[in-house]
Amino acid sequence: MLIDTHCHLDASEFGDEAPQIRAQAQQGGVAQVVIPAVHRNTFAQAAEMAACLPGCSYALGIHPMYVPVSDESDIALLREQIAQRLPQDARLVAVGEIGLDYFVAALREAPLAEKQEWFYREQLKIARDFDLPVLLHVRRSQDQILKHLRRIPVRGGIAHAFNGSHHQAMEFIKLGFKLGFGGTMTFSGSRQIRRLAAELPPEAIVIETDAPDIPPAWLHGQRNSPAELPQIAQVLAELRGWTPEETARITTQNAIAAMPRLEALLR
Repeated sequence: MLIDTHCHLDASEFGDEAPQIRAQAQQGGVAQVVIPAVHRNTFAQAAEMAACLPGCSYALGIHPMYVPVSDESDIALLREQIAQRLPQDARLVAVGEIGLDYFVAALREAPLAEKQEWFYREQLKIARDFDLPVLLHVRRSQDQILKHLRRIPVRGGIAHAFNGSHHQAMEFIKLGFKLGFGGTMTFSGSRQIRRLAAELPPEAIVIETDAPDIPPAWLHGQRNSPAELPQIAQVLAELRGWTPEETARITTQNAIAAMPRLEALLR
């Protein structure tokens, strides 16, 4: 049993193939797929897909790359949506995808640098107020992400597609976070990420696809899919010296620890 802790199954790249893709992943042993929203227009979309497809859950949040086309009123809407859905929908498991992105040049400069920090802080407050974990986008922004987490502590969660240093990884772990490893780990040239996947405490690691993005080495340049998770898990097993069974058990336990509401969905 595997959990894809981060998969944009509602993305337009999948079109009307999402049910077949989910079924294919399920046949491969992927018991649960977490679908993070990225913008107010995808809140209902992510929730509806999680309700319609077996073994799916979702998170609600505003991705930093969607901050330029978001309004401050979207934060109020996000809070309202979580308040309405949380008591009645067990599939809502986190606030996400949220965070900071300093890879995109425009997001590093005023006024968008300040705007994305404001959106990140406000969404941390929502997660804190509802006692929900967060799914974090941390591209070239680990230290700033950590700075705000120390000021606005939350229940933990996952630093998705982690690509920072060993020191930064340990700082996230100290704050109760798990680190997401996926397609990048499968490339032999990704030495730092593979070293982290091999050496970090076992209780800190979860697996993900970020499909349709971050394809593994065997799909380089193609559309990624949650059906690739078993083979991604096998790469992790080889790096750690674990059996496939150990890999599934450890990463599933870690995913549940990061997002406790998943546990009831796996029964």
